[in-house]
Amino acid sequence: MNLLQNRIVQIASLSEESNKKFLAAWQTWTVTKDFFVLKENEVSNYLYFIEKGIARIFYYKNGKEITEWIAMDNSFFLSIISFFERKPSYLQIHTIEPALIRGIHYNDLMKLCDEHHEIERWLRKALTGSLILSQYRMDSIQFETAQQRYEKLLETNPSIIQRVPLSYIASFLGITQETLSRIRSSL
Repeated sequence: MNLLQNRIVQIASLSEESNKKFLAAWQTWTVTKDFFVLKENEVSNYLYFIEKGIARIFYYKNGKEITEWIAMDNSFFLSIISFFERKPSYLQIHTIEPALIRGIHYNDLMKLCDEHHEIERWLRKALTGSLILSQYRMDSIQFETAQQRYEKLLETNPSIIQRVPLSYIASFLGITQETLSRIRSSL
C-alpha cells in the first residue's frame, strides 16, 4: 500500500482521516501475464493503480489492435469514458507481464468524494493530470516525427524497450513495426 499512498500524495495531500478511508476502499489483485482487467463491452467499474507490472489499454480498428496507453509500475489507469459515463467500454485492458494491481470501485470513489472534499479535490487533480498527458500525447502525434516520439518515449521510460513487445510500442507511437525497426537501427 505504500506505493499507492505515495502516489496519492504526489497528486494531492489528504488529511489522516480522508487518507485512511481512501486507502481502505482499494482492493488488491495479483494477476498473471495476459490477464484481462477489462474486456470490450464491459463497464469499467474501477480506477486502477498498477503497483508492479504492465497493463496495455487497446482497441480494435479495422481488425487491428491499436495500443492507446501503456501503464507501467506505479501509475493509475482506467477506461475513462466507460468509468465516468457508466457504459460499456470499447477499450480492453490486459497485462503484458504478471502484475500487482489495486483498484477502487466507482461507487466507493463517488461516495468518498461526496463525503470528503479532499478526495474530490484529489480526483480533480488526478483527472487534470490525465487530461494534460492526453493532450501531450495528441500534440506529439500531430507535431513530432516518429523518431522524435520514440526518443521521447525512451527518455521518459527507458525500461519500456526491455519489457514491452515492439509491436505494442509501434502501435502506441502510431507507426508500423517496420518504421520502428528503421528508427532503432539508425540510432
